[in-house]
Amino acid sequence: MKKKKQAQKIVFKSERDFPLMPMSTGTMLHNKTGAWRNIKPVIDLDNCIQCGICWKFCPDVSIFVEDEWPVVDYDYCKGCGICAEECPTKCIAMVEEEK
Repeated sequence: MKKKKQAQKIVFKSERDFPLMPMSTGTMLHNKTGAWRNIKPVIDLDNCIQCGICWKFCPDVSIFVEDEWPVVDYDYCKGCGICAEECPTKCIAMVEEEK
């Protein structure tokens, strides 16, 4: 399993240094978006067949494979449910977030 890349943070000295139009200024490693979520995926590893489909379809790249098993990085998961919908064994349940 590869380690996650370390990202360099982009810092602007003032608003004059900002780009003239909206654009991505770097990696999402500094923009944790998990707080947007109100439901989260929970993977039942007993029924998981390690197919990697959840990893493949995750639009936020918040599912990674560790020791051949899928793991959800809740710092970045927005709770869209695509992983649960695409899972062929339906071993991913979308559970209400506890706050």
